[in-house]
Amino acid sequence: MPICLCSQKNPITSDNPDGDYVSGVGDADVQAIIIHNLDARWTVGFGARLITPTGDDMLGSGKWQIMPGAGFRYALWEISPSSYFEPLVRYDVSFAGDPTRKNISNLQFAPTLNIGLPDRWFLTFYPSADIRINYGDPITGQTGRLFLPFDVRIGRQLSSNVALSFELGVPIIKDYPV
Repeated sequence: MPICLCSQKNPITSDNPDGDYVSGVGDADVQAIIIHNLDARWTVGFGARLITPTGDDMLGSGKWQIMPGAGFRYALWEISPSSYFEPLVRYDVSFAGDPTRKNISNLQFAPTLNIGLPDRWFLTFYPSADIRINYGDPITGQTGRLFLPFDVRIGRQLSSNVALSFELGVPIIKDYPV
């Protein structure tokens, strides 16, 4: 099976102060997660992601990283059968790699609230763990430690294994550029 590590993003760095989009090879990662259904309403999970420094200079971190995380899911049948609240917390920390690159240490949150709508549509608030607090080395453009976006996704479940969705995230507090 082919694996694509191609990335495109707009990093703000001393080499790219305007945050222009650049393309290339990004860091590769692998993760393992254990999920346990406690009962029909409650589910818990925890796991870790290992990120390897395979990316090129502009798109890669140059650091090995581990990102342990945990969360739970609470079914909100009172709203609809497919509604739930699922908070997630994870911590991204570098532990080896290029000593000239910035150390990574940031806490990431996702207080996900999914509202099931009629005809297999859904609306999700904070579907991605994009709320971040940086405890690591400051990055270019950083004026504080917090990145807080407004993040929403709308989509439709096309089959039991396929969904089509659109996610929009707009920074509210961008003291720590992500």
